[in-house]
Amino acid sequence: MSMTPPTGPMCTRESLAAELREIGVLPGETLLVHSSLSSLGWVCGGPEAVVQALFDALGDDGTLVVPTHSGDNSDPAKWGNPPVPETWWADIRASMPPYDPRTTPTRGVGVIPETVRNWPGAVRSAHPQTSFAALGPRATAIVDGHTLNCQLGERSPLARLEEAEARILLLGVGFATCTAFHLAEYRIPAPQVDNSFAVMTPQGRRWSTVRDISISDERFGDLGAAFEKERPVFQGKVGAAETRLFSLADAVAFAEVWLAEHRPRTAST
Repeated sequence: MSMTPPTGPMCTRESLAAELREIGVLPGETLLVHSSLSSLGWVCGGPEAVVQALFDALGDDGTLVVPTHSGDNSDPAKWGNPPVPETWWADIRASMPPYDPRTTPTRGVGVIPETVRNWPGAVRSAHPQTSFAALGPRATAIVDGHTLNCQLGERSPLARLEEAEARILLLGVGFATCTAFHLAEYRIPAPQVDNSFAVMTPQGRRWSTVRDISISDERFGDLGAAFEKERPVFQGKVGAAETRLFSLADAVAFAEVWLAEHRPRTAST
């Protein structure tokens, strides 16, 4: 057990809910949340209290959506953090557990999405690498129809969130985590690549390879800085966390123009 005293501020479900309302989270809306628990300070009740506070701010008619990505279900030939020996690749492809929306854990998105994924009533989309989980009246409509050859494009929850006029809450994280910017990549010229993963089919487990758009978060921080200079972004503090709240559709529309100009990519097949 760590003997280091906790750093504040101390946050409670009630204080977090009040600050979420103050920054502009509205009852009944659909909200995509990217988050960092440690950025908030010391939270009494941990990630469960954060999720409860989000529900308190959204109310019974609101829908909470989080990324529940599991990018380790991928071709080991592309791993770099860390890489694995080439002699292992075939065995990894043969042995990687297939994606199961009920049990596959999240990776690299923080403990709050993992808490939402396990929440009673949560539903999760079908992509083995870039799934989203949701809770609330619009949850099923948001996560349904996530196809294997569309990580974050028109047949992903991001497009359904755009249709639902969702907003994005960056809770203690920066624009580099803003997955909605990837939806813009599908709407401008971009190369296609092979994408591989283990899935479960009616015939059993299968290692599958599909063609999809090559996605990259390169310069998303610069894109976000430009976006908040020109478009409405509510900023404030929740606990100790720097927090931003803005329209998903607005962010995607801005990113389409900005990426085409500042990070052009040549489409290929």
